Amino acid sequence: MDSEADRWELAQVNIARLLEPLESPRLAGFVAALDPVNALADAAPGFRWRLQDDSGDATTIQAFGWDAGASAGVIVNLTVWASVEALAAFAFSGHHREVMRRRREWFEPMAEAYLALWWVPAGHRPTTAEAEERVQHLRAHGPTPRAFTLREQFPPPGRPDAAPAVSEDWRCPA
Repeated sequence: MDSEADRWELAQVNIARLLEPLESPRLAGFVAALDPVNALADAAPGFRWRLQDDSGDATTIQAFGWDAGASAGVIVNLTVWASVEALAAFAFSGHHREVMRRRREWFEPMAEAYLALWWVPAGHRPTTAEAEERVQHLRAHGPTPRAFTLREQFPPPGRPDAAPAVSEDWRCPA
């Protein structure tokens, strides 16, 4: 029989408002980093799934259009991980961290929540509509079991005693 922990996986969405179109020279460094970073994520321990089109890219997927403002558009990264720890181990180490240090070159600063985490039943693959709702919920209510952050986490449903480990290394790299 599966353990309670095996019944849940962590969904993660983060969005970015582009300073210029993806085809612009200004975003060439970001575009060049996409395939290598995605390959690292795909091979990372605890990685389960990521939103992508038939070519393996997610930058063409339309979502969060309501949040574009005056930017050149919004891109979305929607993934599923085995745990908070697995996500953080990938996000705050290696090449991904190096790329994130450069994000101000490519993306508008966002004062409101641009990342949300939530628990999904194992095997569930969230939609962009689900992701949009979670970001909106986080913006409206702050961290709750429905949508939370790496800094303010909630355990999987039915596991109130299972507080995820928080590491001092889980800080924004930029």
